[in-house]
Amino acid sequence: MPLRHLAPRDQHLFHRYGFGPAVPVPDPLIHHAVERQAAAAPHAVAAEHLGARITYGELDRYADALAARLIRQGVRPGDHVGLFVRRSVPMLVGLLGILKAGAAYVPQDVGLAPASQLAHVIRAARTRVVITVAEHAHRVPLPPGHHLIALDEPLPYVPGPRTAAPGPRPDVRVHPDDGCYVLFTSGTTGRPNGVKVTHRNVANILLTAPGDLGIRPGDRVAQLLNIAFDMAAWEILGCLAHGATLVIRGRDIAAAARGADVVIATPTVLSGVDPSTCPRVRTVAVAGEPCPRPLADRWARQATFYNCCGPTETTIVNTMRRHEVSSQTLTIGRPTPNNTVYVLDPDLRPLPIGEVGEMWAGGACVSAGYLDNDRLNAERYAPDPFLGAGHRMFRTRDLGRWTPDGELEHLGRTDDQVKVRGFRVELDSVSSVLESVEGCRRAVTLKRDARTLISFVTPADVDPDTARRAVADALPYYCVPESVMTLTRLPETDRGKIDKAALLRLADERTAVSR
Repeated sequence: MPLRHLAPRDQHLFHRYGFGPAVPVPDPLIHHAVERQAAAAPHAVAAEHLGARITYGELDRYADALAARLIRQGVRPGDHVGLFVRRSVPMLVGLLGILKAGAAYVPQDVGLAPASQLAHVIRAARTRVVITVAEHAHRVPLPPGHHLIALDEPLPYVPGPRTAAPGPRPDVRVHPDDGCYVLFTSGTTGRPNGVKVTHRNVANILLTAPGDLGIRPGDRVAQLLNIAFDMAAWEILGCLAHGATLVIRGRDIAAAARGADVVIATPTVLSGVDPSTCPRVRTVAVAGEPCPRPLADRWARQATFYNCCGPTETTIVNTMRRHEVSSQTLTIGRPTPNNTVYVLDPDLRPLPIGEVGEMWAGGACVSAGYLDNDRLNAERYAPDPFLGAGHRMFRTRDLGRWTPDGELEHLGRTDDQVKVRGFRVELDSVSSVLESVEGCRRAVTLKRDARTLISFVTPADVDPDTARRAVADALPYYCVPESVMTLTRLPETDRGKIDKAALLRLADERTAVSR
């Protein structure tokens, strides 16, 4: 029995806290949920982008035509198809058409990803077909024997006018454990690793509460994020599966947020949006990086605010918490339906409630694994002894602990624990203190060398000496950053997270200038 080392109370709470509710999933194939919306309301607007619109009926018919073409090109269930596009209405046709053909889509922002990355993705995902638009076709490093399909609007391969009767729906047998998408995460070797996420994984989070975010027909959902980031699947498929309208942003992120009822974002992206200008926003969900308490409080005053957590390998998010301004702490909540979270020691034994350990995720969220990387699969995925019956669990590399009332506190990454002057320091704990300083909205702390930490805060009018003293008053001396740099805004990666490499370069530049 894997729990026999725990006291009886901790054994009971291990199951009570760590196991999400068991609920049925309406449809384990996510594109079937979109098809149902198209059948129920074909004239409802599925998406809009810079003045262009597409109805659910048009989206469904265009995607059927694309699926038929993919099938003629030899695409079969289990295949991967590249979706190398920018935010647009045709992007949605490509995504849905790939799913209707039984394949998994492999998304990349063709305007941002360098050719070397696109070539790596094509090679690693073993695509034979890549979908793009004519404007960006020259950017795709297409190997010999591959097919390129352009998705320009109007789609040239859709027969007849837009009012024509729809063609037959492709007859493809898709299994819930077939791939829905393949996303590439940053790899430790510098080469991104492909993660295969199944329909069962995706439907479980998007078609059950609270992951469905209460989205319903008539709602407007902002599409702010890079399509290569898994939270974009939450925006896109979460919207279309529930019959809402996707508001695809142009250059102005805030404008898309202002016109939406539901906003899904990283804290970095959300921090650029002023909630006072968004009275329509009803629901906000953040994930992808730790959320500062001031940001959560600011939005929770006017909207339902979910703080969420989960790496790509556990399908978008696997824990969620509705945050209230009155909450004592900002937690990541509890496991979402049909999912589990275990706080384990290095020997994979459950820890008593309140003790810090590494979070492992189990249940329906656990993805199919990394493409062609047996070593990494063995390192990060393991048989789940608590669910048994062939289930696997995933090592998140996140540190956490259960609060007495059953909430998960996220305490940083195991790789955010650094050694400074021989002492172990959790970088997020330093940043949390800085974010408690009056006026400070965001803070990042990084290790500069074996003896030095450096912190970055926004906005630029935060007093660096006051911020540094706050850390000195709250934490041991070896946690105190050598300097606190104030910035108007923190640099972002193309996935809407803080760009830590750019921050270190900035620190080096400022040091060089001051010498």
